[in-house]
Amino acid sequence: MSINENEILLEARNVTKVFRTTKGRPLLANDSVNLTVRRGETLGIAGESGCGKSTFIRMATMLEPPTSGQILFRGQDVSQLRGEKLRAVRRHVQMVFQDPGEAFSPRMKVKNIICEPLRNFGLISHSQVRKKAEELLAMVELPPEYAERYARDMSGGQRQRVGIARALALEPELLVCDEVTSALDVSVQKRIVDLLLKLQREKNITMIFICHDIALVRAFAHRTAIMYLGNVVEIVPGRQLGVNPCHPYTEALRGSLFDLNMDFSKPIETIESEAPSPLDVPPGCPFSGRCSHCSDRCRTEKPVLREIGRDHMVACHLFD
Repeated sequence: MSINENEILLEARNVTKVFRTTKGRPLLANDSVNLTVRRGETLGIAGESGCGKSTFIRMATMLEPPTSGQILFRGQDVSQLRGEKLRAVRRHVQMVFQDPGEAFSPRMKVKNIICEPLRNFGLISHSQVRKKAEELLAMVELPPEYAERYARDMSGGQRQRVGIARALALEPELLVCDEVTSALDVSVQKRIVDLLLKLQREKNITMIFICHDIALVRAFAHRTAIMYLGNVVEIVPGRQLGVNPCHPYTEALRGSLFDLNMDFSKPIETIESEAPSPLDVPPGCPFSGRCSHCSDRCRTEKPVLREIGRDHMVACHLFD
């Protein structure tokens, strides 16, 4: 699939999200995130659980407003939109959720689940639901009779296909996949990823793929953003994530991978200690407390993303 490197479909500019605890303490979920998504590409976002991936995606899909910063879709700041204007933009940005069982109403048949977005926008009538549902089921390689089933009677992989069909019903420009394979076994994961790639080629869709498994992300993402404690610490092009990571955190993630082709004579690397709490983010580099390369400067001065190669950016003082 061709990528238009000059056309930015989605852009985050200094996006920050702060939540308040019940006691009023600030919880920093995203800290001045800057990211671009080019038309036609798959942008992977990876990192440990709690790093801020899903919070960022909720803002990118306009489900949550940022505390500060801008979310631009096709050059328009959508973070300030409300009402019908916001609803009109959301039609072009759709999401496949991590747990389709929680995303679907247990009382709705598959045909109504899939066609609900089309009905909401008045694009089909009630009499057209069954036929349209069968078309969308065929798109995700499910038989037409599944239209009359309930999602609870389907396997995890089948439910995820229904979620993909519903997300693509409105023919969006941007498809966001939030940990869509995390609850599936490995064989089903591959089939879902292959399906997403096939649909991306056929329908010219731009994708954001969120995952904590960097081995899965690097298999098909054109670029991958690595997040840690609410910050983007590295943006790596293509398969370089597996061979040329530069940030110490990205390197540690790669070193912790288990692979059948790995050198079993070498121990699997681990990251010592726990990540700091987002309620008490340390000054300087967010990774300083767990980094073997940490210097005094790292503890006081937060590094900014800087370009070190084509499509390769890193936030680390080692690369000043």
